[in-house]
Amino acid sequence: MTAITSADAERTLPNWRVVERGLEVDLKAKDFRQAFDFLTQIAELAETQQHHPDFNVRYNRIRMRVMSHDVNGLSDRDITFAKAADALIDEAGLERSFTNVQELMITIDTLDIAKIKPFWLAVLGYEQTHSDLLRDPNSTHPSVWFQPMGEPRNQRSRTHIDVLVPVDERQARMDAAIAAGGTLLTDEFAPSFWVLADAEGNEACLCTWEDRGE
Repeated sequence: MTAITSADAERTLPNWRVVERGLEVDLKAKDFRQAFDFLTQIAELAETQQHHPDFNVRYNRIRMRVMSHDVNGLSDRDITFAKAADALIDEAGLERSFTNVQELMITIDTLDIAKIKPFWLAVLGYEQTHSDLLRDPNSTHPSVWFQPMGEPRNQRSRTHIDVLVPVDERQARMDAAIAAGGTLLTDEFAPSFWVLADAEGNEACLCTWEDRGE
């Protein structure tokens, strides 16, 4: 398999968005029957190509995510599957949307990842990936990631939410957050992420795939 950068993936697949090194699209069918028929076709495609996409289905709404299991991220195999899925989406006449495409991650700042990680694995019933990222085995709940700290930090919360969004949705999401009473604390790490806070100082990072060291 050949590794594919996030930028190349978005150029090759304009009908998908890259979020945390996965490909995502939000689909709308006219009713549940149409959604079910589409899922049947995608299941056959997945079996044929031996791929394992994730789905979240709510009546006529389908969130599909193509997540590579390769430690290097997306590969040409993932692109091939997404292109074939695109053809089925067009054939079925489903509507695409990207406004609500996102991934949520709970980030815990820590001085010693190895010391606290077993607790979170046990209490959440999660599984560990190839990195220090913990995932829900059912792909339903937010992932948990540990961010190393160089020294204790008592004046700020050590837990925050990372909101991972498509590049072209980031500005609208930030504008909405600020209009709702939020504050931009720093853009020092842009375009990888921006740190925002609510009116009481609780923090969230608005993240994209850009400048992630690919």
